[in-house]
Amino acid sequence: MVEHAEFGPFRFELTAGTLSRHGMPVRLQPQPARLLAILVSRAGEVVSRDELRQQIWPDGTYVDFERGLNFAVAHIRAVLGDSADAPRYIETVPKRGYRFIAPVRRPPNGHEAVTAPPGEETSARPSESRIEPRISRTLVVSGTLAVLAVAAVVAMLWSRADARTVRVAVVPFDNETGQDAFDDVAVAIADQTVARLATPERLTRLSVIGNAAALRRPRAFRDIKDIGRQVAADYVVLAQMKVDKSRVRLIAHLIRASDEAHVWANVYDRDSFTLEVQSELAEAIAAAVDARLAAS
Repeated sequence: MVEHAEFGPFRFELTAGTLSRHGMPVRLQPQPARLLAILVSRAGEVVSRDELRQQIWPDGTYVDFERGLNFAVAHIRAVLGDSADAPRYIETVPKRGYRFIAPVRRPPNGHEAVTAPPGEETSARPSESRIEPRISRTLVVSGTLAVLAVAAVVAMLWSRADARTVRVAVVPFDNETGQDAFDDVAVAIADQTVARLATPERLTRLSVIGNAAALRRPRAFRDIKDIGRQVAADYVVLAQMKVDKSRVRLIAHLIRASDEAHVWANVYDRDSFTLEVQSELAEAIAAAVDARLAAS
């Protein structure tokens, strides 16, 4: 049985549900891990939403399946740095389900065995028996000092990485459709954008502010520079929802607080704004903002 699979820079332990990137562990919640295991084990196939419901939320489990599945997919995409609009790993197949589209590398026998060259083990044992106690103590002390030195370097790098985090504020998105029904939708997408920006992987680069009083002013009284000063934000994310006779449009912006310059913007047109669409848009905005700030 295949126990792990590799795709891109990731290695995923299908049974344990653990994920790593370039050998470093990546946090993945239990249900998204189960979903990823199903999709990876059937890479290239469309797995229907009903199949996923039966395997992850069997009969007798009382949950909001649609919300749970949308969250799990969005969580996986956030962890993998994927996007619903330009997927590299998980593709949404409308009205059917999801498909894992990245090439998957699997070991031939489900595990890797490392064996020593012939004669190496027998030649090593006598040398171990000849090590003097003083040399052993010296090696232990040297090893301890080496570990402490590595820990100090890691702590220093961690503190430097934390110092480089960019502070991003997300203001409530504006409903400019003239339809009250979109008030809750605009708020929901903004809230989910905060959640997507605040995933564990992105928090190594970003500090996210999404609930400060300074962010809740009406658009007519909104001052980007003042927001930047009040919450110490480097950038502000905002968006407007507009509508015509057939479609709804979301226009998202990333604005530098110091000079109010637009550094990124994008338009998302949708026929409807279901919970799944809301999750996908939030992840698309978060991914684009993360990528833009990483490149700056």
